[in-house]
Amino acid sequence: MKIQLTTQGSKKVRQGYPLIQKEDLAKGEMTTDWVELTSPQGDFLAMGYLGKQNKGLGWVLSDKKQAIDENFFVRLFQKAKMNRQVYYQDQTTTAFRLFNGEGDGLGGLIIDLYQDYAVFSWYNDTLYGKKATIIQAFQKVFPEVLGAYEKVRFESQLPESQLLYGQTASEPLIVQENGINYATYMNEGLMTGIFLDQKEVRGALVDGLASGKTVLNMFSYTGAFSVAAAMGGALQTTSVDLAKRSVPKTKEQFSVNGVDPETQNIHVMDTFEYFKYAKRKHLTFDLVVLDPPSFARNKKKTFSVAKNYGELIEDSVNLLNQNGMIIASTNAANVSPKQFKQMIEEAFLAKGVSYKKVKSYALPSDFATIATFPEGDYLKVYCYEVKK
Repeated sequence: MKIQLTTQGSKKVRQGYPLIQKEDLAKGEMTTDWVELTSPQGDFLAMGYLGKQNKGLGWVLSDKKQAIDENFFVRLFQKAKMNRQVYYQDQTTTAFRLFNGEGDGLGGLIIDLYQDYAVFSWYNDTLYGKKATIIQAFQKVFPEVLGAYEKVRFESQLPESQLLYGQTASEPLIVQENGINYATYMNEGLMTGIFLDQKEVRGALVDGLASGKTVLNMFSYTGAFSVAAAMGGALQTTSVDLAKRSVPKTKEQFSVNGVDPETQNIHVMDTFEYFKYAKRKHLTFDLVVLDPPSFARNKKKTFSVAKNYGELIEDSVNLLNQNGMIIASTNAANVSPKQFKQMIEEAFLAKGVSYKKVKSYALPSDFATIATFPEGDYLKVYCYEVKK
């Protein structure tokens, strides 16, 4: 089937932009077939598909006129596997991203590896409808994967998580990253218990960035940063998250590494409330980790990185020891690296402290990105030394 794009949509595709948006379609028609995208004059532009998801209405798959069949997916998976050989050869890491959507040539699908199990994340109904072909191709390239789970990340009546094929994984499934154990769950909602895009930051903590320091981990989720810091020689860690489940989850992460969770501090509390509590108690820290969700809401407050990150920095400075460090992180695609840096440094200036950016991190190489789609390169992590 042929789908005509507008002049502007055609220009974007010719420039290598992979995401198709509503305004790019000349007639607004939708289909679940693979499509030929054409210019207003009828010239061939690319092969692709249309499928509504939280960003856009479809993806470009190839600038060549070719069949989108099992062989097409086999080639994509073979290339993705070859590009991740450094992770396969790393004896200290058994969890990483196998396939990263448009970065690996197929927007709308992400596949992560946890030891011997794969987790497929589907972002639209069209691609989900083609999954038999995609899974056949995947099994040809990754026969060593014992079982796979799927997460449905689009509006649907389908279960959000279920076994896709093969063996079921143990619960918890213990994976390794930088030689540290992490307890993960393949079939517990949309999350598994660890965000794999932060492996290099956790690696820095394991390698001594937190050695001899007291560490405050805000928005701690399952405490992965805290565990990495503790295993890297931190004197003490404090983990803070609003979700009640964070306590048993964080305790489990310490336990699977032989660390007594009772030697660490774990709080269920709103971040901004904890800042007030810590100030009242005269608690101070050498290192503060800030990795909030892009957007969050509780009964008292709505938080967004774009509007409120500076507040986090200012409140963190209040709790820092004289020569402290802040690890500032965001996955907000709508905030550019320049904007993020500006927000952080304006907050330091407002607090009247001197600061120095000593290290920065972006997505690790298993989270493949393409230069023509900057939104896909979303992770920004900046480490600042702060002198009060």
